[in-house]
Amino acid sequence: MGYILELRRNIGSRPLIMAGAGVIIINGNDEILLQKRTDNGYWDYPAGSMELGESFEECARREVMEETGLLCGELEFFMDLSGEDSFYEYPNGDQVYLAVILYICRDFAGSMRVQEEEASMQRFFPIDELPENIPPLKIKSRIFEKVREYLKRS
Repeated sequence: MGYILELRRNIGSRPLIMAGAGVIIINGNDEILLQKRTDNGYWDYPAGSMELGESFEECARREVMEETGLLCGELEFFMDLSGEDSFYEYPNGDQVYLAVILYICRDFAGSMRVQEEEASMQRFFPIDELPENIPPLKIKSRIFEKVREYLKRS
């Protein structure tokens, strides 16, 4: 059982601060990897919560491997997420304020596979052709706009 699930047994659905990491994986065609989540049906990048003793980078690498089967090489710091706009309520009623570090990864290896407990499918999308069904957080639209700017600069 993971750290957050263990906390939830004690505090229920009350808001908590959830530290974690996510990775925007970019392929050679400047497309980003998204996965369709099974818990809410939204398309999102690989991410998840930290386990005790884990660094942000270790969390990012573990989550990508667990969710996609890919191994990340170099991770580039991209941005941090926190504050009022990072509030999210899961379909089961659990509430969180995210405190997350996002990385960019262009250096990855392995064979993609879907972790069926968390995602139903995954694929690469051009940044200007993202699916409509992305999480309805204000912060998510800003993230994808920053990715668009990043890709134009690189």
